[in-house]
Amino acid sequence: MTMGQDMSSEQRPLSGIRVLDLSHVLAMPYCTMILGDLGAEVIKVERPVTGDDARHFGPYKEGESAYFMSVNRNKRSVTLDLRNAEAKAVLRDLIACSDVLAENYKPGTLAKLGFSEQEVKAINPRIVYASICGFGHDSVYPGRPGYDIIAQAFSGFMSITGYPENPPTRAGASVGDIISGLFTAVGILASLRGVDREGQGQRLDIAMTDCMLAVLENAVVRQTVAGQTPGRVGSRHPAITPFDVFETANGHVVIAVGNDRLWEMFCQAVPQLAEALGDERFSSNPQRTENHADLKPIIEAWSRTLTSAALVEQLSVVGVPCGPVNTIADVVADPNTIHRDMLAAFDHPTAGHVVTANNPIHFDRTPCKAHRPAPELGQHTEDVMTAVLGYPSERVDELRSSGAFGQADSTS
Repeated sequence: MTMGQDMSSEQRPLSGIRVLDLSHVLAMPYCTMILGDLGAEVIKVERPVTGDDARHFGPYKEGESAYFMSVNRNKRSVTLDLRNAEAKAVLRDLIACSDVLAENYKPGTLAKLGFSEQEVKAINPRIVYASICGFGHDSVYPGRPGYDIIAQAFSGFMSITGYPENPPTRAGASVGDIISGLFTAVGILASLRGVDREGQGQRLDIAMTDCMLAVLENAVVRQTVAGQTPGRVGSRHPAITPFDVFETANGHVVIAVGNDRLWEMFCQAVPQLAEALGDERFSSNPQRTENHADLKPIIEAWSRTLTSAALVEQLSVVGVPCGPVNTIADVVADPNTIHRDMLAAFDHPTAGHVVTANNPIHFDRTPCKAHRPAPELGQHTEDVMTAVLGYPSERVDELRSSGAFGQADSTS
């Protein structure tokens, strides 16, 4: 389990990149967390007193939001009241010395504050200005607000998630936010490569609804090529069989038989399925998919006689893809999770010892597996003013007195 020591960013791929993070809640904070893991210096600008909305989402430990801590590691927090003229001057200075500006406000919010694309570009033509919102800044639905569940619904994702006898279902994680953050991270990295080559930044306009549509691979082509509107089919794959969840003596497993050769291996490994191997209804994948309702009870008559662990062992030995349907408690305790260093442990100054999911990218030369904990609100305001912007102490005092940092600044 990775401990929260402060690895020098010089050992990471994005050493030397500075990200000005004006984001909140999840989509863009997830993106900037990835950039921070990769070695970028991330300066998170928050409103005074309340900070990022995510600081008020549970669960909590010692009054600190574990939700916030799970997506804001490797960042420094600065409080700025952007209604204040002095705070706006500070933000302009930060823009001038940053490589990336990342935000996910409702379209038009930053423009109203004096930080439109054109105004930011005038300050720093090399900056990559990245935005995430529900429907995009260039949209036929201008200004329509967007949240994860709205992106899942609008994109069609919810219409194919769940069982046909039940209503459309939101995924168990906020995949609309997270996938948008991942796409934005890719776009930022590509744009930074363009800055290296051309010396000029660009604007990234990322819509959560676009991102969710982009990951609907099979569903979209079933509609556009076959003229079939996909619906909810539960956990099974609409075009591959058996590729589903099956009940066991003590839980559930997934079995994924992706081709006819695997089907033969599956049936040969399970004596109870010997007759199924010669059954014309199951002779090819299209036949098995057409007759999936007949096949599943046959498989479950066998699978219910075994524990999940015994079934997975029996099939894994012969190379049939399968796995247990773990609870979160199961996967957190799994030895492979520990071996893969997928848990990050932090010593937070207020919350104490906190464990979150780790970054899944494994580099052989430039690791990104050691992190600093998520910051307390305004924790690094003074440090950024002096070390990054080079302000003398007198200037910092003036800013504080002017209310630029708000009334709840906690500097260090």
